[in-house]
Amino acid sequence: MGFFLITLDISIVNVALARIRAELGGGTVGQQWIIDGYTLLFAALLLFAGNLSDRIGAKRAMTLGITIFTVTSAACAFAPSAAVLIAARCVQGAGAAIMLPASMALVREAFPDPARRARALGVWAVGGAVAGLIGQPLGGLLTTVDWRWVFTINLPVCVGMLIFLRAVGSSPTQPAPFDWAGQGLAVLGLATLVYGLIEGGHSGFGSWPVLAALVPAVVALIGFLLVQSRVRHPMMPLGLFRARGVRLALPVGFAFMIGNYGNVFVVSLFLQQQLRLPPLRAGLVFLPAAFFAIAGNLASGPVTNRYGARLPVVSGLVAMAVGLAAMLIIAPLGQPLAIAACLVPVGAGGALAMPSVTGVVLDGVPARQAGTASAVFNTFRQVGGAVAIAVFGALIADPGRVVFGLRLSLGIAAALLLLAALSSLRIHARPDVTP
Repeated sequence: MGFFLITLDISIVNVALARIRAELGGGTVGQQWIIDGYTLLFAALLLFAGNLSDRIGAKRAMTLGITIFTVTSAACAFAPSAAVLIAARCVQGAGAAIMLPASMALVREAFPDPARRARALGVWAVGGAVAGLIGQPLGGLLTTVDWRWVFTINLPVCVGMLIFLRAVGSSPTQPAPFDWAGQGLAVLGLATLVYGLIEGGHSGFGSWPVLAALVPAVVALIGFLLVQSRVRHPMMPLGLFRARGVRLALPVGFAFMIGNYGNVFVVSLFLQQQLRLPPLRAGLVFLPAAFFAIAGNLASGPVTNRYGARLPVVSGLVAMAVGLAAMLIIAPLGQPLAIAACLVPVGAGGALAMPSVTGVVLDGVPARQAGTASAVFNTFRQVGGAVAIAVFGALIADPGRVVFGLRLSLGIAAALLLLAALSSLRIHARPDVTP
């Protein structure tokens, strides 16, 4: 349910952006920040959240994240302006950041056996696939009535999560000081990086405001790495990168999110602004892909247990690249059904690959570092999503070049996915566990 909610608040909001802009204003930059404000804090705080989950226990961290998500969902629903909505979305992303590594750590605690954990991660990932299944059409349906309902719908889900969480046993804790210097540098570096990318697409990367953001971003991220190498209790222990699975998984997660988030963002806007589809019809275009994504999630665990992680990861990434390349050719023809068909291998391929690569991360680290390792992996994923929305949003910002921007965005995403697939050939071919 946690992964469902986190994913839902990306997919369900995309088809509401046009209506939000019409009522609250903000232009294309405002639309990007409604998505990236959430993604930015999500990415910037994941490392802190992973440490928090390990230190106070996954169950307690999960409760805190759900509570923040509940309050901020209500704030989004009643936002009187675009600025207030963006601010609430940022804090909502913080709540999501606390929830995600805690949810993965709870799976790690409940399923210590790698074979059972591989199947459990497939079921866990169904939450994201179901969100993808209902997010776009549900967002379109609710937006037809009032876009504010896309945030109100979170509230009963949050209440249900808090009720079910009462049945979960206590999680182990590892008391240790927080790395406040590292956290501050991570937030500063990621925030200024994404701001510079978004503004650079509109005002030019040579403008002073953009340079004033990108230069501190580079300095802060370098400083972050230096701090992590020297402090006694780093929030991102550099020793994690000695694990082969972690090193191989990070570029896969980054490329996947560029292909996934970037694709959903630009295609949603293309369907509504270029093809003039109403929100509900635009959302239904994503429906077939979401059905195949659920099947891919459920198949991922058994396939991984039988053949190892390499097969589902490589084949899934290649399928995503093929679907995006096909859509690059088909989309300008303006046929929603053809676009829906191209989205099927994107959804199915990603769903097959991601639970397997998540298992590669968790299998490669001790249980006590499960929260931190999952946070590092998901930080790279969310940075990929934030960068995709920032760059692709800039490419389609000019109304006269939407089709060109769409095709260029999809081409970039397909190329990165193919590179990630080539890198994933280094994953061990044979499974480490028996079915």
